[in-house]
Order: sequence, then structure tokens, then C-alpha cells
Amino acid sequence: MDKILRVNMTDLTTRVEETPAEWAGLGGRALTSTIVAKEVPPACHALGPNNKLVFAPGLLSGTAASNSGRLSAGAKSPLTGGIKESNVGGTAAQMFARLGIKALIVEGVPPGEGWYALKVGKDGLTIEEERGLLGLGNFAVIDALQALLGKKTGVIAIGPAGEMKLTSANISVKDPSGKIRSHGRGGLGAVMGSKRIKFIAIDDEGAPGIQIADPEAFKAASRVFTKALMDHPVSGQGLPTYGTNVLVNILHEAGGLPTRNFTHGQFDGHEQICGETMHDTIVARGGKPRHGCHAGCVIQCSQVYHDKEGQYLTSGFEYETIWGLGANCLIKELDDIALADSVMDDLGLDSIETAVAFGVAMEAGILPWGDGKEVVRILREEVGKGTALGRVIGSGAGAVGRTYGVTRVPVVKNQAIPAYDPRSVKGIGITYCTSPMGADHTAGYTIATNILNVGGQVDPLKKEGQVELSRNLQIATAAVDSTGMCIFIAFPALDIPECLPALIGMINARFGAKLSGDDVTGLGKSVLKLERAFNLAAGLTSADDRLPEFFNSEPVAPHQAVWDFTNEEIDAFWDF
Repeated sequence: MDKILRVNMTDLTTRVEETPAEWAGLGGRALTSTIVAKEVPPACHALGPNNKLVFAPGLLSGTAASNSGRLSAGAKSPLTGGIKESNVGGTAAQMFARLGIKALIVEGVPPGEGWYALKVGKDGLTIEEERGLLGLGNFAVIDALQALLGKKTGVIAIGPAGEMKLTSANISVKDPSGKIRSHGRGGLGAVMGSKRIKFIAIDDEGAPGIQIADPEAFKAASRVFTKALMDHPVSGQGLPTYGTNVLVNILHEAGGLPTRNFTHGQFDGHEQICGETMHDTIVARGGKPRHGCHAGCVIQCSQVYHDKEGQYLTSGFEYETIWGLGANCLIKELDDIALADSVMDDLGLDSIETAVAFGVAMEAGILPWGDGKEVVRILREEVGKGTALGRVIGSGAGAVGRTYGVTRVPVVKNQAIPAYDPRSVKGIGITYCTSPMGADHTAGYTIATNILNVGGQVDPLKKEGQVELSRNLQIATAAVDSTGMCIFIAFPALDIPECLPALIGMINARFGAKLSGDDVTGLGKSVLKLERAFNLAAGLTSADDRLPEFFNSEPVAPHQAVWDFTNEEIDAFWDF
């Protein structure tokens, strides 16, 4: 049976536990949220000793299933004050699964001022004092650990932002290329920093591996599932060719590309930063337009972006980051955005939260609109060195707004609103309002149906059907996040009838189970309700399920759209 590893940082002890029966059918987000809800006092300080940091691979992680390499991390968020789950690619999920680790739970805060490292392998887990890598960025940490422990070593680490416990700090995970994928959103890097853990090293040499209850049924379902991923025009063509940045021109045309801190819906420099331009630049410089964030990814929407000299600059160059520094901050030079992305990776900063924070900072007059060079300078010289300005920027958009008296601050539950204007794409606005995670586009990605016409079509400018659309997608997403699957499997799942039954078939074959579609839906509902109950107990209320008031009062061009949902209509989301 898969085991639970528990680390108590207060007395620096570890233990191995059998998986409780009630957790046996859970993985990923379902498991992290269940553990946080059960073991973390909702009213505790997120950076105090009573919070816990939980890592859990998904139900299918470590198998040969395509796109199943996601690792969930959960805790009480120091940014939102509520529950948080963030999932990431990289190598760690598959390594944990092969080692038979159902979850790793880190609790307590160590005495004194010392820092530590955790090392996980087939013989268990050890805690070691760490001195040599403190203060270093993520790239240097990974390079050092690969040199010391071997290229195959898995790494989960925090950069200087996590060490400083900035509420935009993320947790970084090594990918198959030795670069970085990020547990973004919600400040989980600050929670890891509060436990004074610089890194977790994983060695799966000699691991017992994954046992499949019905190998032949698993292979058959896996073939159908992979074919669906490759056959869909979004997951099989658009994303592999242009990455997630394919969305710049699409959202510009739809009038839903937030520009200049959410004052416009279109950006006159969109062609300079779009996915098509990025693709051509990568190819011309000898980079990789297709790149997987974990082994077994067949979509490969990531990429490796080189500078003008043909040297590595960044990878996993995502639409939301490019939008946040591009359209939202009026930066038109893609290389400046790529350099900023690389610096944020190294510091361990959520590139959505930090990009939106820069938009608010520009509105406050801290730096000029469109000045990508100054963004990079502030990241390196202010945030990286922990100056007063750097700590404000590194604490997120809400912190910048409060410090400098800005009224247009695009956050929900203090978490920055990503790359889709909720006035012009109303379904995503419902997701931003109601997700227990705060403003999070991945929680219920209505862009699929509102903009891309995947799974049908719901007019993005009208209120009709948006609450139901967001609810259904949030329920499905909570379930998918529990399987270890990439969220982009949703595109074929919504359009290709064989896809979802094949996913369920793989889970059944893996565990010898007999789950139905209703069981999967029931799991998603239970996860959402569990997370909302935690938030309510933590002091959040329905009044926190609201967009900032400027969305109601300021129409956004070109449609002159406003956010026009009543509180009662938003609250009806939870009627299930």
C-alpha cells in the first residue's frame, strides 16, 4: 500500500504512516485539500507552526498514461487566507508515485534560525541541516544538486523569495531538462520558507514502481485517451505549435485581453508578443517550439526560448506571464518579458501575481508604463535583495495597491486576476469570484467554451449560462486535478466522446476499481465543498466572492462591457 511520509520540523523527526482507508481513493488536489481541511486549523497563521504543507501525486501519476505527471501542493495560503492547491509538472510527481509515496506532509516550525533539506528515497526520508545553498536562486540550486547527487535527482525548491516568505513566492520543481516548473499562485513558497526547508531532493533509484491491477485494460484505455489528445485541434495542433501564447491574438480579437492594468480590452502591440511571433523567434534562434514539462506529455505546449545570441533564456514561457508583463504593462519587447520570466523563475516568484503587481505599480507611478528594462532591474535589485520596494512588489498586486493607494487593483481574495477580462468573458469572472483558490483561471477554464467554442458555445458577453458553465467546469477540474492529469486534457474531454470514459477506464484499471462518470463528478463536488467549508471557517464569506468594484463601474472597450452580475446570481453558484 502507498504510504504517507510525515515530517515534523518542530522536533526534526520523520515517520512513515499507512494510508488511512478514507484517503485510499484520493490523489492530487483531493488528497491535499482533504489533509489540509482535516489537520490545519482554518484560523491559524499561514506562516505559523499550525499550517501544514502537503505534496501529493495524482491517482495516475507514475503510470504510462499520457500527461499524468502533475504534482499537487496544498496548504493554507498566506496570500488569500484560504485553502490553496497548486499543481505542477516536472519530475517529482512521477518519482513520488514510483516510490509509493501517497503524500508528504510537512508540519511545525523548527526552533532556532537553522535551515534544512529533506532527502527522499526508497529507504524513507531524512532531514539534514542546509547551509551552502541558502540565498541562491533556483537555477544554481538545481545545478548544485545535480552535480552532487546526480542528473536524475528530483528537486523541489524555493528561491530567495520563499526564503524571505514573500506572499508571491512559489515552489519550484525540476523538469526533465533540468529547468524549472512552478507551483504558482497563493504563496506556497512562503509556507515552505516558514518551515525553513530550502529544498527536497528525490532519489527513486530502486523504487518499487507502479502496480497496475489490469495491465491490458489500462493499455487499451491509454491508447484511446492518447489518440483523443492528439486528435483535438487545440491539444493536438494549437498548443503544440504556439504554446499557451496562442491566446494573445485570440483574446485581443475577442476584446478580452486586459491592457494597461485592466483599462482596455485590446493591446496595439499584440502582434509583437503573440504566440505566432514567439514561435518564429524560437525557431529562428535555434530554440525548441515544443517541449514537455514532464515525461509522457504528448501535448508539449511548453518551449525553450533563446536570446538573440542563441543562448537559453527561459522555458515554459506561458501566455499569462506574457500577457501580464506585455499587454497589462504595455511592454512590447518579447525579449524583455522573457528575461523577466527567467529572473522570476530564479527568484521563485509567481509570474502571474508579480506581473499584475507591476501593472498596479505602474499605475501608482513607481515605474513607467512599458519599461521592461526597469521591471528586470526591480526584480533583480529590489525584490531579489529584499528592499522595502522589493518586498512590496513580491507580496503581490494587493500589497502594492494598499501601499500606494491605488483603487484599480484586480484581485479576488487578494489574489491577482489573470489574463482574461471578466467583463468581456463573463464565465471566467464567475470562476474568479467563486473558486476557493481566489482568482484562478485554471480552476474553471470557461475560455474553452466562451472563446474557443470547445464543449459548445456560451456567448462571453451575456450573463446567460455562465454560472452553470463555471460550476460544471470547476467540478470537473477539481476531479482532474486529483488524477495527476494536465488541465489541457479538458479540451478533448469536452469534445471527443471517448476521452473521458478512457480516463475513467485507466483509473479503474490502475486500481481494480469500478468508478463511473457520476463518481468522478461526485469527487469534484466534494472537493469544492470541502475547500469552501475551510474558507468559511477561516473567516472568508460570500462577500469575498466578488470582483473589485471598478469592474462594475468602468466599461471596457471595444464592447463597452461591464460586470453586471448581482450578488445573488454569483452566490447561486454554490447551489449544488
